[in-house]
Amino acid sequence: MTLPDIGYLELVYVLLPVVLVGVIFYRWSIPLSDLVIATVRMVVQLIAIGFVLVYLFTTDNWLLGLGVLSFMLVVTGWIALRPLKHKNRHHYIQLVVSLMFGCGSVLALIIVAVLHLEPWYQPRYVIPLAGMLLANTMNSLSLAGERLDSELLISQTQEQARNKAFNTAMIPQINSLLAVGLVALPGMMTGQILSGVSPLLAVRYQIVIMATILCSAAFSVALYLTLRLKARLNSHQD
Repeated sequence: MTLPDIGYLELVYVLLPVVLVGVIFYRWSIPLSDLVIATVRMVVQLIAIGFVLVYLFTTDNWLLGLGVLSFMLVVTGWIALRPLKHKNRHHYIQLVVSLMFGCGSVLALIIVAVLHLEPWYQPRYVIPLAGMLLANTMNSLSLAGERLDSELLISQTQEQARNKAFNTAMIPQINSLLAVGLVALPGMMTGQILSGVSPLLAVRYQIVIMATILCSAAFSVALYLTLRLKARLNSHQD
């Protein structure tokens, strides 16, 4: 089974509703710049990465792959920092370190114990998996950071603020686990089924993905909140 071809005209059709979204932004006095920039960047970035992946999937150069993963990590940390109040170098480092350990440990588990990749670096598997983990964890970190700043103003203790921030960050992950299979068929599973993979094999892959996204988000958020509160305590002592 082959997937139906999507031409550039079809892409124009699917982007037309974005214009209606822009109308809502305009009518409700919300700046259009974020929507326009985000949409244009999405299209340009995806087309560009398509050409890059065509090349990367033909090479097993792990140094090149490590460079790509490092770039993804750096950009993810920057995007996670964007909606937060305290935009400084130390805060950025806390986010990057949390992403690296939280996502990196889970990615290593998939590569070694689940997929048994030999050699360990195969771009067709490693880059998409790392992207899914980083993207979902990035959102959880932004939620945790924003909620922590709010809770520190009203909670009686730092531990209470930390716990509430962690709970808030994990809500999207828990909701995804509850909805998958009943409300939603995730993108990876849908793509595999459309490409002709057995639904039962696609389900097993999706279980791996859902579990690893949950764990990478939880580990990263827990480490991030710990680093934030430790840095805050040290600054008060100084």
